[in-house]
Amino acid sequence: MDFIVKSFDELSTHELYQLLQLRSEVFVVEQDCAYQDVDGKDQIALHLMGIEGDNLFAYTRIFPPGAYMDSACVGRVVVKESKRGKSLGIQLMKVAIDTIHENYNTSEIALSAQTYLKKFYSDLGFTPVGEEYLEDGIPHILMVKTT
Repeated sequence: MDFIVKSFDELSTHELYQLLQLRSEVFVVEQDCAYQDVDGKDQIALHLMGIEGDNLFAYTRIFPPGAYMDSACVGRVVVKESKRGKSLGIQLMKVAIDTIHENYNTSEIALSAQTYLKKFYSDLGFTPVGEEYLEDGIPHILMVKTT
């Protein structure tokens, strides 16, 4: 699995199609959650893609401090169902954390975690902050990592 980071303008139409397809496949269809995925924020994000051959299997988008939250943040963390259980999510997040450090020179990273993934993110050094809340009808919690 190769991990590639690109800005929105660097994405090919094929890559953009694949990442939108994967996000829709998991967040809309699998999680049965109708929401506006194409939210106008992709243009200001870095896009981290886990690619094998010509196929996208893992993805997240990364924002600089102040672009989405006060601190740098990670969102739309997703692994294709057929590739889950192989530590790909952990690899993806480690690359995302390194990418933030390399690009934004910051020690704080935030994310809005689906509550059922709290242990996954805690194992990566993220700490829950505040109370659980609903985002698009799914329980979430703000989590922050300081390095």
